[in-house]
Amino acid sequence: MRCYLKLIKQPKHQLSNRSWCLLYDMKNKITQKVGIIGGLGPETTSEFYLDVIFSCFKKDKNARPGIVIASVPLPYQIEEDLIMKNEGAKRYIPFLVKEAKRLEKAGVDFIVMPCNSMHVFIENIRKSVRIPVLSIVEETVKFLKKKKFRKVGIVSTSATIRNKLYENAFIKNNIRFVTPDELQQEKIGKFIHNLVMGQQNNKDREELIKIINDFKTKKVNCVALACTDLQLLIPTHPTLKIFDTMKILVDATVERILKNNN
Repeated sequence: MRCYLKLIKQPKHQLSNRSWCLLYDMKNKITQKVGIIGGLGPETTSEFYLDVIFSCFKKDKNARPGIVIASVPLPYQIEEDLIMKNEGAKRYIPFLVKEAKRLEKAGVDFIVMPCNSMHVFIENIRKSVRIPVLSIVEETVKFLKKKKFRKVGIVSTSATIRNKLYENAFIKNNIRFVTPDELQQEKIGKFIHNLVMGQQNNKDREELIKIINDFKTKKVNCVALACTDLQLLIPTHPTLKIFDTMKILVDATVERILKNNN
């Protein structure tokens, strides 16, 4: 407090750039800077960034969050192998760890990664840095338990399904689940591949809704879009609630950014 009073008493022209930043943070009480491991894929990263910015502004008109993005320079072939074949996932680890360390050195307070499939390596990332790393899986479980949903349809990449990221978390928390059959999962893989390549089309959206319709016959309470790229198709259903895990992570990120601002 004394530091803040000392700064505001100084003539504006005597304040250094660092002092201006410190004064702004003190005045607005925003002390949490987020680091984003992005580029997986790029359009989803940009959507996540914009959603965090606008969600902060919606909660507090003076809130201008500090955000640092580390876009993973991932060779396309590695990404395609994981999305289409669920192969070579461990090749991601050095890229993810390197960017996490880069974000920590940049001075962020915590890290997020708006990509479900890469959360199979979240413990590798957490062990590589000394700052918190939020988990999209953990935040989704918290959200579903709070809403008291007991049976969930999971739509995700083959890598997420085969590594049982959500299944294991749901079992631990007594949440039942349904996953697509093999043919449906193959179609979902193609949707995601198209999105990563920047292709959005109505045919993929219609096919995704058909898969969600099949979940309804299996008595699920809601559907979790457990692939952050799928939100780009903006699927809707007349009776089933569809929750975007990326939006859940956005809300958790905003809450942490503004935790000293309430």
